[in-house]
Amino acid sequence: MKQFPSLLFATAGIPLCTEPRNTLNGISEVKRLGLDAMELEFVQSINVSKEMAPQVKSIAEKESVTLTCHGQYFVNLAAKELEKIEASKKRIIAAATRLWECGGWSVCFHPAFYLGRPSESVYSIVKKNYQSVLREIEDVGVDVWVRPETTGKPTQFGDLLELCKLCADMDSDKALPCIDFAHLHARSNGKFNTTEEFRQQLELVEKHLGRKALDNMHIHVAGIEYSEKGERNHLQLSESDMNYKDLCKVWKEFKIKGVVVCESPIMEKDAIMLKKTYQAISGIGH
Repeated sequence: MKQFPSLLFATAGIPLCTEPRNTLNGISEVKRLGLDAMELEFVQSINVSKEMAPQVKSIAEKESVTLTCHGQYFVNLAAKELEKIEASKKRIIAAATRLWECGGWSVCFHPAFYLGRPSESVYSIVKKNYQSVLREIEDVGVDVWVRPETTGKPTQFGDLLELCKLCADMDSDKALPCIDFAHLHARSNGKFNTTEEFRQQLELVEKHLGRKALDNMHIHVAGIEYSEKGERNHLQLSESDMNYKDLCKVWKEFKIKGVVVCESPIMEKDAIMLKKTYQAISGIGH
């Protein structure tokens, strides 16, 4: 699995300015914009065919653009119906497999819902089913990170501690969390937005998962609107209270590596702003 010398910055999907707007052109546009990576958005369906995957891989390699993937939304590894769990597992495996065929690096998914049950009982169900997914992926030789993502509502399984423990419990070298800093900010109704809180989050990751996790981060960032019920919708960074400048400072402080995916409604503009902010703090280009 590839290693990165620093942080890469990505759009959550094909850049909005891409014409015509398709995956192959999107990868080239990412390069033209001065960004480093692109997240394939499989959130509704796997929209890159098996036949198209080699072309995607080829152009990503040509442009030196790293590919990540957001799996389908229709996943609940703690569903009360067995058929829903099995369908969820198949969706994660299918997304990871197609990303691998595209030459990609890391796939994320929203893991589960509490559905009125205590965290501990949901954790044990998710643990069993996530382990099953990882084994199946390894059995077919798919070599990508497969990551449960921190979620944006307190009704959803997936706070940072849960996911760090979950990944540490896996018998797999492909298990790490995808950390959505906007989701953590929203599910707590406005917490996790200060320098000290960002430090605490990365310290938690390192405590449970070691330096390997900080060297292989898959991150989501956007502005976000929220209430006491958590996430409502994404906002552009300048129109939100997301403290992205101090977040960039803490990333630099911890010397993290990996891919930062910007999920802002103006994704390429905010991704470029994030990259420039991080580079200014890091003294890159000066």
